[in-house]
Amino acid sequence: MGLATQKYTFTGKYKPFDHQRKTALFFTQHQKSFCFNEQGTGKTASAIWASDFLMQQGKVKRVLVICPLSIMDSAWRNDLFDFAPHRTVAVAYGESKKRKSIIEQGTDYVIINYDGVEIVADTIKKGGFDLVIVDEATHYKNAQTRRWKTLNKLLRDDTWLWMMTGTPAAQSPVDAYGLAKLVNPTAVPRFGGSFRDMVMTKITNFKWIPKENATTTVHRVLQPAIRFTKEECLDLPSMTYVKRAVELTRQQKKYYEQLKKKLVLQITGEQVTAINAAVGMNKLLQISAGAVYTDDGATLEFDIKHRYKVLKEVIDESSQKVLVFVPFRHAINILTDRLRKDGVSVEVIQGSVSAPARTNIFKQFQEADSPRVLVIQPASAAHGVTLTAANTVVWWSPVSSLETYAQANARVHRSGQKHKCTVVQLQGSDAEKHVYRLLDSRLDIHTKITDLYKEILD
Repeated sequence: MGLATQKYTFTGKYKPFDHQRKTALFFTQHQKSFCFNEQGTGKTASAIWASDFLMQQGKVKRVLVICPLSIMDSAWRNDLFDFAPHRTVAVAYGESKKRKSIIEQGTDYVIINYDGVEIVADTIKKGGFDLVIVDEATHYKNAQTRRWKTLNKLLRDDTWLWMMTGTPAAQSPVDAYGLAKLVNPTAVPRFGGSFRDMVMTKITNFKWIPKENATTTVHRVLQPAIRFTKEECLDLPSMTYVKRAVELTRQQKKYYEQLKKKLVLQITGEQVTAINAAVGMNKLLQISAGAVYTDDGATLEFDIKHRYKVLKEVIDESSQKVLVFVPFRHAINILTDRLRKDGVSVEVIQGSVSAPARTNIFKQFQEADSPRVLVIQPASAAHGVTLTAANTVVWWSPVSSLETYAQANARVHRSGQKHKCTVVQLQGSDAEKHVYRLLDSRLDIHTKITDLYKEILD
């Protein structure tokens, strides 16, 4: 019995769009299911309304929300206050004793990050959670990880489980296995290797490619599922992708070419594996971005004046605020120091920034005049966060994950955006140009890394 057959008053200060209402209805009708709605379409709100309805009906007593650390406060707790203000909410974060105490308080909703689940798994098991919502569910794509096994042990046959992501199996068809085994286990073989053989063809010992019917197979096993795209349900401003050429400094060119020659010598007559290709590619991208880690663990910094000049032009030209995604930590430090010296109000989001600090920075960025620029390590804020105060996204250097790239760009292109959006790719080396080309083509870089590596070194 779903929302269509029961009277339900949508709570909070916002009312659902039609696609959110339909998604909420779908959730109430499917005890274990997927929501693949695109980024920015309001999946969180739909899940909250649906879970609130199930609580009213007595079908669910308590909800566990598992999500990235970066959005526990800024997305989930805030949205629960907006969409279900009559419910009690707690964020289980901190040392083990603190997490345990928070869970034992008995709030309607408990929000926890992925790795926190294992820390207090026994407490969660005793906590009476009969609905588990997993946001950005691709973090459970690998059934061999401790993270996946911990969640699987917590789920009972009668547990409600909703797994949400806008990018299912974005890196490889094999990624569908872990997700399907949690929601629809009878649709996949017992072992992951058998599923890999169903969707991939082995070319060499180090290279697999998707079979022609892989998409159909993935669609079949990832059921029941619902999906709405932004084009179907939101009237958003346009999003433009542009490339900005940046010149490498003389020092960068020197070390880039030296490393390139060294890598060519290393692979002569040897089989290139995906692992050493990824390491070599990463080194070339680090030099291009402004700082590279040496073999002894030290950091070699480069003059970033050319790249910085182009970035500053983009910031000055932007009509609204700006997000700058920088994959490498030392490059972040160099860049933010330079911006602050030039009087640009800037804050940083990276792995070392605590969850409360991130929430405060996101809130200030959205609501106050300062900061004007957020410099972000992509993995730290690529999911779930609304940053529509910005309408310009700059990639200081590319990432290898298509999912991270798409999710990061969606931080500005989502409900609430009123301005035309622009994604700017800064590119100064062949390595960067090739990676951006694959991202633009929506091709999986991880499966192409060996070919791409050889292409760059030729």
